[in-house]
Amino acid sequence: MKSPDLPSRRCPALLITAPGSNHGKTTITAALAHYHVNQDRKVRIFKAGSDFLDPMILEHASGQPVYQLDLWLAGKTECQRLLYETALDADLILIEGVMGLFDGDPCSADMAEQFSVPIVAVIDATGTAQTLGAMAYGLTNFRKNLRFAGVLANNVASSRHAEMIVQGIPPTLRYLGGIARDKQFVLPERHLGLVQAEEISDLETRISAVAAAIALTELVALPKAVEFIKPESNTAPALLSGVRIGIASDRAFSFIYPANVDVLREMGATLVFFSPLADAELPDVDSLYLPGGYPELHLATLQNNSSMKAALQHHFQQGKPIYAECGGLLYLLESITNKAGERGAMPGIIPGHAVMQNRLQGLGYQSAPMPGGMLRSHTFHHSIIETSLKPIAQGVRLYNTSPGENIYQLKSLTASYLHCYFASNPVAAAQLFLN
Repeated sequence: MKSPDLPSRRCPALLITAPGSNHGKTTITAALAHYHVNQDRKVRIFKAGSDFLDPMILEHASGQPVYQLDLWLAGKTECQRLLYETALDADLILIEGVMGLFDGDPCSADMAEQFSVPIVAVIDATGTAQTLGAMAYGLTNFRKNLRFAGVLANNVASSRHAEMIVQGIPPTLRYLGGIARDKQFVLPERHLGLVQAEEISDLETRISAVAAAIALTELVALPKAVEFIKPESNTAPALLSGVRIGIASDRAFSFIYPANVDVLREMGATLVFFSPLADAELPDVDSLYLPGGYPELHLATLQNNSSMKAALQHHFQQGKPIYAECGGLLYLLESITNKAGERGAMPGIIPGHAVMQNRLQGLGYQSAPMPGGMLRSHTFHHSIIETSLKPIAQGVRLYNTSPGENIYQLKSLTASYLHCYFASNPVAAAQLFLN
């Protein structure tokens, strides 16, 4: 391995994209990683955008932590740092794009262009044949300065279907092959996206099956190496030295950016993970971090864990800091009602109630004016809350002027639907855990 002090590092890399969502990007990325891991290669995967669920699948497939890579949320320099440091010891870097190649601002194409990463377009062949070639041609020619490694057809129905697809591929495009339509290849979903990896009992079997299919395509060839430049170092201040932070971590609370954990540690915090579902009491900590997740799927367990609810109340009454995001916010209310109309009593630290909805209630990037400063953030939720607590601020949307998510503060508690990215302002993040 080359010295970390070198100004650049080369590593094979690919960005896996598609014309839009639901073309199979996560499945293909996971299976490709799994294939190379089985070849004794160290594969590191990034997820473009702010998603929490896809990285769980990708981490299972690669056996390595999966970080978000987002030019707005994290910023160019932080993305550059993550890629450079990963390239120091990885044999292959994969980046799963978000939505379609050109969807959003910044989009996956911006990421590929910024770091000169070659692109593979995965296109669902359902309901099309020769026209798939036109779709691929449009993706590869819509914007100059993008490097395309090829196109892969997904959900190919038969050998005849495969022949028709090949007929439509322009000679200027590299066709990598097709993946057959198979129910075994499909990953289960629910209202916020894919089901969490640990809940899919046959996940290994599914990914292995797709990896075997990918082994028969040209996608398995290692891509060309990309040069990743070392950015200027920017060390986070040790503002949390000696502070013990308890972080909720289980099936109900799992939506946390790995980079947030890194930032807290870099600022000197000692992190202790606990489960509101399974633990009877809190660990011995100074502050609490309740991330988002699926508390609405575990109403009975959370409701019946009376000792944990009492411990949270005691922590709050002592004036110790609590920071809660999205699902963590819901958990601290008086109750949560799921889509079936079932209601669970929660700790009631925040006055009010949450009710799950059938439609998306919040989505998009926002700047969060937290008590310690502005943090870049993202929101994505299917619930609404009714509370008498007045917000201290609202998120500022990136793309329009409508009101953003409310930010609440009660004594040393700060809570919001917003998922904040701590590396965007470590000083502001530290203040969430200090009195």
